[in-house]
Amino acid sequence: MRHTLLSFCFLCLGATSALSAEPITLRLWPDGTPTAMAPKSEATIKLIQSYGGIGPNRVSDVTDPTITIYRPQKPNGTSVIVAPGGGFMFLSYAHEGTQVCEWLNSLGVTAVLLKYRTPTRDEKVMYELPVQDAQRAMGLVRYHAAEWQLDPQRVGLLGFSAGANLAGHAAWDRGARTYPQQSGRDDPRGPNFLVFIYGGGFLDQDDKSKFRPGFSVPADAPPVFLLVAHDDKSNPVEAALLYLEYKKRDLSAELHICAKGGHGFGMRKDGKPINDWPQRCAEWMKSLGYLEAK
Repeated sequence: MRHTLLSFCFLCLGATSALSAEPITLRLWPDGTPTAMAPKSEATIKLIQSYGGIGPNRVSDVTDPTITIYRPQKPNGTSVIVAPGGGFMFLSYAHEGTQVCEWLNSLGVTAVLLKYRTPTRDEKVMYELPVQDAQRAMGLVRYHAAEWQLDPQRVGLLGFSAGANLAGHAAWDRGARTYPQQSGRDDPRGPNFLVFIYGGGFLDQDDKSKFRPGFSVPADAPPVFLLVAHDDKSNPVEAALLYLEYKKRDLSAELHICAKGGHGFGMRKDGKPINDWPQRCAEWMKSLGYLEAK
């Protein structure tokens, strides 16, 4: 009996040690956000309803943004901030959020789920407040790097759709901070690498064959992984143009355009080759050394 009890205890201890640490959540702006949000208009309310409203896997009305840190059992030193999409109306919090964090943990990567302010469609610039939150999140991750066993030089940013748009701005427009620096927790650097999944928003509104005026990929842009479906409106054109800009500048980039997949698939599985994107992305991260333990 005693032997059985001891065996059971050791089994429980082993099972507990195999689990990742419980996620922890931090407020991005404990003293209040640096910029107030515009009130949600009736037009935005109707637009959200046209997309099916807010359900169990969608988050909206985020006025106090947070990050939730998902730590793997054996962190390899790399972290990735995950920005779900949702058209700056809501956050697709499951298939573009928590499930992505679980996959990253399986690679030994510390995942940081960004719950950015939304809806921001009534702002003059829809992405400005979400980019503030992404910048703040990167600063906090680097501030806590030693505590969380992270390398401050291996902080990635992964975004879907609107989340990819804010990630692109945080990576490519990083010369201009969008809020006043606050304490030592801020960091002016952008992400060390970027995963851009069916993102858009950088093309000219009238001519989708070129970028909007004033936009260009900087000479020191971070390595990027671009993924999109051919049947996703103008987003494959955008991904191809971004890749060509990287190529012109001899910067590190990888582009995947699959024939079918549409928009918003995230981590869902529906039998299409594009559903294997997490494996392709992991191979890309490994090729750049981001999955090596440090």
